[in-house]
Amino acid sequence: MKRVIVLPEVRQYFKNLVPILYDLEYFSYLESSQKYVDELLDDIITNLPKHIHKPASAHFDRYGKNMDYAVFSKNKRTSWYVFFNSYEFENDVVYLIRYVGNNHTVAQYL
Repeated sequence: MKRVIVLPEVRQYFKNLVPILYDLEYFSYLESSQKYVDELLDDIITNLPKHIHKPASAHFDRYGKNMDYAVFSKNKRTSWYVFFNSYEFENDVVYLIRYVGNNHTVAQYL
């Protein structure tokens, strides 16, 4: 079995992202911004175990050592980078999401 766990600070990031996307006028309605963020998080939780992942650079060690990352493209302009550790625990694989950023904020460090 594969499980995905999202750290509380990452959940808070997504919660804070909703009004930011609305205020920056990426979405005309707050509800649309909320839907985008909900769908993004759902996609990550559902599909992270299926995504190709690569080792994260040392730049991201402040969030966790020996992490991998996977890329989730939501549109032509924005890709989301999910940084995580994976652990085997009692015949399960657990993915612990430690940090999330997008191509505008993290791509230059990969």
